[in-house]
Amino acid sequence: MPLQYLTDLTAKPRTRRADLHIGVILTLVAGALNAGGFLAIGQYTSHMTGMVSALADQLVLRNFEFAGIAAMSWLAFVSGAATTAVIVNYLRRANVSNVYAVPLLIEATLILVFGAFGGTLKKHEFVDVSFAVIVLCFTMGLQNALITKISRAEIRTTHLTGLTTDMGIELGKLLYWNRHRADDGRVAVTANRRKLRVHATLIGSFLVGGIGGALGFNYAGFISTVPLALALAAISIAPAFTRRRA
Repeated sequence: MPLQYLTDLTAKPRTRRADLHIGVILTLVAGALNAGGFLAIGQYTSHMTGMVSALADQLVLRNFEFAGIAAMSWLAFVSGAATTAVIVNYLRRANVSNVYAVPLLIEATLILVFGAFGGTLKKHEFVDVSFAVIVLCFTMGLQNALITKISRAEIRTTHLTGLTTDMGIELGKLLYWNRHRADDGRVAVTANRRKLRVHATLIGSFLVGGIGGALGFNYAGFISTVPLALALAAISIAPAFTRRRA
């Protein structure tokens, strides 16, 4: 891809096109890590609803070790989101042009670390699996906060509940029959077709990423994380080459 295109994905002046494109890329990555990661370590890590539910279940069942891991995984997700907020706000105050590139590079590095050491993990060892889950939860928190700040809270990439709900609302508006006349003073119910397309695109991207991640981990193992990390690394370092060429 052209350097300028990659640079625009993380540039401070935002466009809807850039927001959607970076959203699709990150959603593909999240879907791949969530589905592929489940095959690798037996745990979904991209959404915290299940993690908090697991915490509640394990507390009731008095499985305090597993409850502790669920709690640490939730804290890791929060810490990842907080890390993105600190980095982005600091770079904004420093007047850096591509404030989102650094969190992306950190995410790419973490994915590479997970892939590099994943082959040494013992799937049924409590400590190994727990550490991998915590690392992935931190990574997903980092990413979700990043796209939230990039898109001004319009796009989420690591979970689909909100996207699916918003899509259902817009579909309801689309199917609504405005029986009154246009001139009777009542506001017609209309769907936001752009938002509907965006939500459908992101949900489809998560599914495609999940299928790709599952196939990758199933047939190639942890090496399948390398393309994901390289894609994010390319986006994050493109601004440096663009400035050098300028």
